[in-house]
Amino acid sequence: MASKLSRRRLIGGTAALALLAACKSDKGWHSLVVDGALRDLSFTMTRASDGKQVTEADYRGKLVMLFFGYTFCPDVCPLTMANVATVLEKMGDKARDVAVLFTTVDPNRDTLPVLAAFTHSFGPEVDGLRGTDNALVRLTRQFRVTYSVTPATATQPYRVLHGPSIYVFDRAGHARLMVTKFYDSTADIAGVVADMERLQAEG
Repeated sequence: MASKLSRRRLIGGTAALALLAACKSDKGWHSLVVDGALRDLSFTMTRASDGKQVTEADYRGKLVMLFFGYTFCPDVCPLTMANVATVLEKMGDKARDVAVLFTTVDPNRDTLPVLAAFTHSFGPEVDGLRGTDNALVRLTRQFRVTYSVTPATATQPYRVLHGPSIYVFDRAGHARLMVTKFYDSTADIAGVVADMERLQAEG
């Protein structure tokens, strides 16, 4: 489990990006607007549910919510994904236009079966993605995501750190929004639902 200090540093890095994005905020949106601040979605990963190699092209035409985490996460990941599942539930039939990509930062432990079982519990719109070390580094660098994996030692348990933000892309794969804190009781579920439906209405 991450120490409080380490977690603050990771969240602080995300907060710095959020501060930059805030200058582009629009009162009509509930999440941070990142148009032009982040790259378009681009990746090559393995999908846990069927073992197929997929790229961003497989999700064109859908709104994409990208989250980096790991299945052994004790708090942030399952709470974030539970809130995302609530968003999808509140969207009803409109959720069919959404793809949630849970991308593991701990591929050593998150095998495809483990990842598939974890993501399946949050709904059919959720895909678990697993990539090589190089593929993961390329993807995280695109969005300035900080993460680290420290193997266990005689004096320290296995430790994984990662940023908590969700990155939202439109149907063409352009980065549009960033949800910076979605893992506790302060999560603005209604706001994210409104943002997703607004993006969906753009056609």
